[in-house]
Parts: sequence; C-alpha cells; structure tokens
Amino acid sequence: MDTQTFLTQWHELVNTRDLKKLDVLLDDNAVLLSPVLHSPKEGKAITKIFLTAALSVFANESFKYVREFSNADSVVLEFETEVNGIYVNGVDMIKLNEEGKIIEFKVMVRPLKALNMINEMMTQMIQSFSGKK
Repeated sequence: MDTQTFLTQWHELVNTRDLKKLDVLLDDNAVLLSPVLHSPKEGKAITKIFLTAALSVFANESFKYVREFSNADSVVLEFETEVNGIYVNGVDMIKLNEEGKIIEFKVMVRPLKALNMINEMMTQMIQSFSGKK
C-alpha cells in the first residue's frame, strides 16, 4: 500500500471514528511515542488503546488536519482542535512498513497548557479502559 492509499484510509478512520479500522492499519509490532508517555509503548494492542483514547479526546467537531507531508514510507499530519476551550495544535508522525501498516506513530502537542490538559484526560481514559481508578 502506498502512502496516498494509507492517507485515504486514515482520514476515513478519523472522519467516521470507526476504530475497528485500526486493526487493519496497525502492524503487530507498532510503536507509539507520545508526549504524555515516559517511554515508547510497543505492540498493536497497546498502540490501539492509546490511539483510541487519543481519538476520543482530540477528534471532536473542531478537529481538522491543516497540513500533510508524505514520502515513500512516512506521513506527517499537522492538526488543530479545541478541547474544553483550549486550542490544541499538534503533529502526527507516522512511519509505515512495506505493506502500508503503521510501525511507528509519534504525536507532538503544543502549547503546554493543552499538553497538560491532554495528559490528564488521556490518563483518565486509559485508566477507564483498564478498569483502574
């Protein structure tokens, strides 16, 4: 799968919020790097949990990708959204394998106020997924 096909599928996933599509797009050995995590998270299952939580927090009616860049095995998507009245600007950097599956998903977020809020919201969401309080 080429990056353009991947981008079409990714935008469809984000627009429809059909998180089952993550199963198709994630490699079994995917790695997630996030500003709210102290270390990379490895594996399809944990990457899916964090991306599901992130989409639940970020992907509201104001979410939009404002720029995208791609080459043969990577895409960079800049996004903007507003969460709880706070402007959030960030970048998704996605590396793909030869099959067009995500092998690395790196997220960067600014400003600091938004990052702190996202950290709190993501922590609560991950805890609810795992049944911890």
